[in-house]
Amino acid sequence: MNKPVEIPLQVAHRQIEVHGAEGPLEARVYSHGANRKKADRLMVYFHGGGFVGGDLDEDDAFLCRLVQALPEYVLLSSHYTLAGEKPFPAAIEDAHAVLLWAKKNKARIGWSGKTLVVAGIEAGANLAAVCALISRDRGAPKLAGQVLIMPMLDPGLSTCSMREVAAGDETLEVANSCAASYRGYLPNAADRSHPYASPLQSSRLRNLPPALILSVEDDPLRDEAEQYGARLTSSGVSTTMKRLEAESIVDAAARSECACEAAVLTEISRFLATLDGPLTAS
Repeated sequence: MNKPVEIPLQVAHRQIEVHGAEGPLEARVYSHGANRKKADRLMVYFHGGGFVGGDLDEDDAFLCRLVQALPEYVLLSSHYTLAGEKPFPAAIEDAHAVLLWAKKNKARIGWSGKTLVVAGIEAGANLAAVCALISRDRGAPKLAGQVLIMPMLDPGLSTCSMREVAAGDETLEVANSCAASYRGYLPNAADRSHPYASPLQSSRLRNLPPALILSVEDDPLRDEAEQYGARLTSSGVSTTMKRLEAESIVDAAARSECACEAAVLTEISRFLATLDGPLTAS
Protein backbone atom coordinates (compact mmCIF):
# COMPACT_ATOMS: atom_id res chain seq x y z
CA MET A 1 0.00 0.00 0.00
CA ASN A 2 1.31 3.46 -0.82
CA LYS A 3 2.05 6.02 1.87
CA PRO A 4 -0.92 8.30 2.66
CA VAL A 5 -0.91 11.42 0.53
CA GLU A 6 -1.14 14.88 2.06
CA ILE A 7 -4.54 16.21 0.99
CA PRO A 8 -4.45 19.77 -0.40
CA LEU A 9 -6.59 22.21 1.59
CA GLN A 10 -8.94 22.82 -1.35
CA VAL A 11 -9.73 19.10 -1.74
CA ALA A 12 -12.46 17.53 0.39
CA HIS A 13 -11.89 13.82 0.88
CA ARG A 14 -14.06 11.21 2.62
CA GLN A 15 -14.51 7.46 2.83
CA ILE A 16 -17.88 5.91 2.02
CA GLU A 17 -19.31 2.49 1.28
CA VAL A 18 -20.94 1.74 -2.07
CA HIS A 19 -22.60 -1.43 -3.31
CA GLY A 20 -21.22 -3.70 -5.98
CA ALA A 21 -22.89 -6.64 -7.65
CA GLU A 22 -22.85 -8.82 -4.54
CA GLY A 23 -22.12 -6.60 -1.57
CA PRO A 24 -20.48 -3.51 -0.12
CA LEU A 25 -17.28 -2.02 -1.50
CA GLU A 26 -14.87 0.58 -0.16
CA ALA A 27 -14.99 3.91 -1.96
CA ARG A 28 -13.70 7.44 -1.62
CA VAL A 29 -15.30 10.77 -2.61
CA TYR A 30 -13.19 13.72 -3.75
CA SER A 31 -14.57 17.20 -4.25
CA HIS A 32 -13.29 20.75 -4.49
CA GLY A 33 -13.41 22.28 -1.04
CA ALA A 34 -14.69 25.61 -2.40
CA ASN A 35 -17.92 24.01 -3.66
CA ARG A 36 -20.91 24.52 -1.38
CA LYS A 37 -23.58 22.95 -3.56
CA LYS A 38 -24.09 19.65 -5.34
CA ALA A 39 -21.88 19.16 -8.38
CA ASP A 40 -23.60 18.66 -11.73
CA ARG A 41 -20.76 16.44 -12.94
CA LEU A 42 -19.62 13.12 -11.48
CA MET A 43 -16.62 11.02 -12.51
CA VAL A 44 -16.61 7.40 -11.30
CA TYR A 45 -13.03 6.12 -11.30
CA PHE A 46 -11.55 2.60 -11.02
CA HIS A 47 -7.99 1.97 -9.82
CA GLY A 48 -5.32 -0.15 -11.48
CA GLY A 49 -3.52 -3.22 -10.18
CA GLY A 50 -3.91 -5.66 -13.05
CA PHE A 51 -7.25 -7.03 -11.74
CA VAL A 52 -5.33 -8.92 -9.05
CA GLY A 53 -4.17 -6.05 -6.82
CA GLY A 54 -4.52 -2.34 -6.20
CA ASP A 55 -6.55 -0.29 -3.76
CA LEU A 56 -7.95 3.18 -3.21
CA ASP A 57 -4.66 4.56 -1.88
CA GLU A 58 -2.80 3.71 -5.08
CA ASP A 59 -4.27 6.60 -7.09
CA ASP A 60 -4.95 8.99 -4.21
CA ALA A 61 -2.34 11.58 -5.19
CA PHE A 62 -3.50 11.59 -8.80
CA LEU A 63 -7.17 11.99 -7.89
CA CYS A 64 -6.41 14.86 -5.51
CA ARG A 65 -4.60 16.60 -8.35
CA LEU A 66 -7.40 15.76 -10.77
CA VAL A 67 -10.20 17.19 -8.63
CA GLN A 68 -8.14 20.36 -8.21
CA ALA A 69 -8.08 20.63 -12.00
CA LEU A 70 -11.82 19.86 -12.27
CA PRO A 71 -13.53 21.98 -9.59
CA GLU A 72 -16.92 21.46 -11.24
CA TYR A 73 -16.65 17.68 -10.75
CA VAL A 74 -17.07 15.38 -7.79
CA LEU A 75 -15.01 12.16 -8.10
CA LEU A 76 -16.03 8.76 -6.77
CA SER A 77 -13.16 6.25 -6.62
CA SER A 78 -14.39 2.71 -6.01
CA HIS A 79 -12.77 -0.59 -5.21
CA TYR A 80 -13.99 -3.78 -6.94
CA THR A 81 -13.67 -7.53 -6.46
CA LEU A 82 -10.13 -8.66 -7.24
CA ALA A 83 -9.42 -11.82 -9.20
CA GLY A 84 -7.94 -13.61 -6.20
CA GLU A 85 -11.38 -13.55 -4.62
CA LYS A 86 -13.44 -14.03 -7.79
CA PRO A 87 -12.22 -13.88 -11.39
CA PHE A 88 -14.03 -12.43 -14.43
CA PRO A 89 -16.79 -11.27 -14.60
CA ALA A 90 -16.96 -10.24 -10.92
CA ALA A 91 -14.98 -7.00 -11.37
CA ILE A 92 -16.99 -5.74 -14.34
CA GLU A 93 -20.29 -6.52 -12.64
CA ASP A 94 -19.10 -4.61 -9.58
CA ALA A 95 -18.03 -1.66 -11.71
CA HIS A 96 -21.36 -1.39 -13.49
CA ALA A 97 -23.24 -1.87 -10.22
CA VAL A 98 -21.31 1.06 -8.73
CA LEU A 99 -22.49 3.30 -11.57
CA LEU A 100 -26.09 2.31 -10.89
CA TRP A 101 -25.57 2.81 -7.15
CA ALA A 102 -24.21 6.30 -7.79
CA LYS A 103 -27.33 7.23 -9.75
CA LYS A 104 -29.56 6.06 -6.90
CA ASN A 105 -27.49 7.64 -4.13
CA LYS A 106 -26.70 11.08 -5.52
CA ALA A 107 -27.14 12.87 -2.20
CA ARG A 108 -24.49 10.75 -0.49
CA ILE A 109 -21.98 11.73 -3.17
CA GLY A 110 -22.94 15.39 -3.45
CA TRP A 111 -24.02 15.07 -7.08
CA SER A 112 -27.08 16.53 -8.79
CA GLY A 113 -27.51 13.52 -11.10
CA LYS A 114 -26.72 15.25 -14.38
CA THR A 115 -23.43 14.44 -16.16
CA LEU A 116 -21.83 11.04 -15.47
CA VAL A 117 -18.37 10.10 -16.76
CA VAL A 118 -16.54 6.81 -16.17
CA ALA A 119 -12.75 6.62 -15.93
CA GLY A 120 -9.88 4.40 -14.87
CA ILE A 121 -6.23 3.53 -15.22
CA GLU A 122 -4.73 0.25 -16.53
CA ALA A 123 -7.08 -2.56 -15.37
CA GLY A 124 -9.44 0.12 -14.09
CA ALA A 125 -9.49 1.60 -17.59
CA ASN A 126 -10.54 -1.82 -18.90
CA LEU A 127 -13.43 -1.73 -16.42
CA ALA A 128 -14.32 1.81 -17.50
CA ALA A 129 -14.37 0.79 -21.18
CA VAL A 130 -16.47 -2.27 -20.37
CA CYS A 131 -18.86 -0.16 -18.29
CA ALA A 132 -19.51 1.90 -21.41
CA LEU A 133 -20.34 -1.30 -23.31
CA ILE A 134 -22.55 -2.71 -20.55
CA SER A 135 -24.38 0.58 -19.97
CA ARG A 136 -25.19 0.71 -23.68
CA ASP A 137 -26.25 -2.94 -23.79
CA ARG A 138 -28.38 -2.80 -20.63
CA GLY A 139 -29.74 0.67 -21.23
CA ALA A 140 -28.43 2.38 -18.09
CA PRO A 141 -26.93 4.53 -16.83
CA LYS A 142 -26.45 7.16 -19.51
CA LEU A 143 -22.75 8.09 -19.76
CA ALA A 144 -21.47 11.41 -21.05
CA GLY A 145 -17.93 10.16 -21.60
CA GLN A 146 -15.20 7.64 -20.84
CA VAL A 147 -11.58 8.38 -19.86
CA LEU A 148 -9.15 5.49 -20.38
CA ILE A 149 -5.64 6.02 -19.00
CA MET A 150 -3.02 3.50 -20.17
CA PRO A 151 -5.74 0.86 -20.55
CA MET A 152 -5.38 -2.93 -20.52
CA LEU A 153 -7.65 -4.01 -23.38
CA ASP A 154 -6.07 -7.10 -24.99
CA PRO A 155 -5.77 -10.31 -22.95
CA GLY A 156 -4.12 -11.93 -25.98
CA LEU A 157 -1.09 -9.62 -25.51
CA SER A 158 -0.90 -9.61 -29.30
CA THR A 159 0.07 -6.04 -30.19
CA CYS A 160 3.49 -5.04 -31.48
CA SER A 161 4.32 -2.86 -28.48
CA MET A 162 3.66 -5.85 -26.22
CA ARG A 163 5.39 -8.51 -28.33
CA GLU A 164 8.45 -6.40 -29.07
CA VAL A 165 9.47 -6.04 -25.41
CA ALA A 166 12.89 -7.67 -25.24
CA ALA A 167 14.82 -9.29 -22.42
CA GLY A 168 16.62 -6.57 -20.50
CA ASP A 169 14.12 -3.84 -21.36
CA GLU A 170 12.94 -1.95 -18.29
CA THR A 171 9.36 -2.48 -19.47
CA LEU A 172 9.70 -6.29 -19.46
CA GLU A 173 8.40 -6.34 -15.90
CA VAL A 174 5.28 -4.51 -17.04
CA ALA A 175 4.67 -6.99 -19.87
CA ASN A 176 5.22 -9.98 -17.56
CA SER A 177 2.92 -8.44 -14.98
CA CYS A 178 0.16 -8.04 -17.58
CA ALA A 179 0.47 -11.69 -18.57
CA ALA A 180 0.30 -12.85 -14.95
CA SER A 181 -2.64 -10.54 -14.26
CA TYR A 182 -4.68 -11.97 -17.11
CA ARG A 183 -3.93 -15.52 -15.98
CA GLY A 184 -5.48 -14.63 -12.64
CA TYR A 185 -8.38 -12.60 -14.01
CA LEU A 186 -9.27 -14.94 -16.90
CA PRO A 187 -8.48 -18.50 -15.77
CA ASN A 188 -10.96 -19.79 -18.34
CA ALA A 189 -9.17 -19.29 -21.66
CA ALA A 190 -12.49 -19.04 -23.52
CA ASP A 191 -13.27 -15.81 -21.66
CA ARG A 192 -10.30 -14.04 -23.25
CA SER A 193 -12.30 -13.37 -26.40
CA HIS A 194 -15.38 -12.10 -24.55
CA PRO A 195 -15.95 -8.41 -25.43
CA TYR A 196 -16.45 -7.59 -21.74
CA ALA A 197 -12.98 -9.02 -21.02
CA SER A 198 -11.30 -7.82 -24.21
CA PRO A 199 -12.92 -4.60 -25.47
CA LEU A 200 -10.34 -4.49 -28.26
CA GLN A 201 -11.89 -7.64 -29.73
CA SER A 202 -15.47 -6.38 -29.58
CA SER A 203 -17.28 -6.26 -32.92
CA ARG A 204 -19.94 -3.88 -31.53
CA LEU A 205 -18.48 -0.49 -30.72
CA ARG A 206 -21.18 1.82 -32.04
CA ASN A 207 -23.31 4.09 -29.87
CA LEU A 208 -20.73 4.46 -27.11
CA PRO A 209 -20.02 7.71 -25.25
CA PRO A 210 -17.16 9.97 -26.37
CA ALA A 211 -13.77 8.65 -25.31
CA LEU A 212 -10.41 10.04 -24.25
CA ILE A 213 -7.64 7.44 -24.51
CA LEU A 214 -4.19 8.23 -23.14
CA SER A 215 -1.22 6.05 -24.05
CA VAL A 216 2.46 6.42 -23.16
CA GLU A 217 5.37 6.25 -25.59
CA ASP A 218 7.32 3.43 -23.91
CA ASP A 219 4.37 1.51 -22.44
CA PRO A 220 3.82 -2.06 -23.72
CA LEU A 221 0.08 -1.26 -23.49
CA ARG A 222 0.47 1.61 -25.97
CA ASP A 223 -0.61 -0.12 -29.17
CA GLU A 224 -3.76 -1.72 -27.76
CA ALA A 225 -4.86 1.67 -26.43
CA GLU A 226 -4.30 3.30 -29.81
CA GLN A 227 -5.88 0.44 -31.76
CA TYR A 228 -8.96 0.69 -29.57
CA GLY A 229 -9.12 4.42 -30.23
CA ALA A 230 -8.92 3.79 -33.97
CA ARG A 231 -11.67 1.18 -33.78
CA LEU A 232 -13.94 3.49 -31.80
CA THR A 233 -13.38 6.24 -34.35
CA SER A 234 -14.18 3.91 -37.26
CA SER A 235 -17.37 2.92 -35.44
CA GLY A 236 -18.51 6.53 -35.29
CA VAL A 237 -17.58 7.19 -31.65
CA SER A 238 -16.08 10.62 -30.96
CA THR A 239 -12.60 9.71 -29.75
CA THR A 240 -9.58 11.74 -28.65
CA MET A 241 -6.27 9.86 -28.67
CA LYS A 242 -3.13 11.24 -27.05
CA ARG A 243 0.28 9.57 -26.80
CA LEU A 244 2.19 10.97 -23.82
CA GLU A 245 5.93 11.28 -23.47
CA ALA A 246 7.74 8.37 -21.83
CA GLU A 247 7.72 8.17 -18.05
CA SER A 248 9.06 5.49 -15.75
CA ILE A 249 6.47 2.69 -15.54
CA VAL A 250 8.65 -0.09 -14.14
CA ASP A 251 6.35 -0.76 -11.17
CA ALA A 252 2.62 -0.47 -10.66
CA ALA A 253 2.79 2.66 -8.52
CA ALA A 254 4.72 4.48 -11.24
CA ARG A 255 1.65 4.41 -13.50
CA SER A 256 -0.19 6.62 -11.03
CA GLU A 257 2.89 8.81 -10.69
CA CYS A 258 2.92 9.16 -14.47
CA ALA A 259 -0.77 10.07 -14.38
CA CYS A 260 0.04 12.88 -11.95
CA GLU A 261 2.00 14.66 -14.64
CA ALA A 262 0.45 17.96 -15.74
CA ALA A 263 -0.01 16.73 -19.33
CA VAL A 264 -2.47 14.07 -18.21
CA LEU A 265 -4.48 16.49 -16.13
CA THR A 266 -4.54 18.98 -18.99
CA GLU A 267 -5.72 16.40 -21.52
CA ILE A 268 -8.52 15.22 -19.25
CA SER A 269 -9.61 18.78 -18.55
CA ARG A 270 -9.67 19.62 -22.25
CA PHE A 271 -11.62 16.50 -23.13
CA LEU A 272 -14.26 17.00 -20.46
CA ALA A 273 -14.72 20.59 -21.60
CA THR A 274 -15.71 19.30 -25.05
CA LEU A 275 -18.60 17.20 -23.78
CA ASP A 276 -21.95 18.64 -24.77
CA GLY A 277 -23.21 20.27 -21.61
CA PRO A 278 -24.76 18.44 -18.68
CA LEU A 279 -26.50 15.29 -19.89
CA THR A 280 -29.26 13.83 -17.81
CA ALA A 281 -28.23 10.36 -16.62
CA SER A 282 -31.04 7.86 -17.02
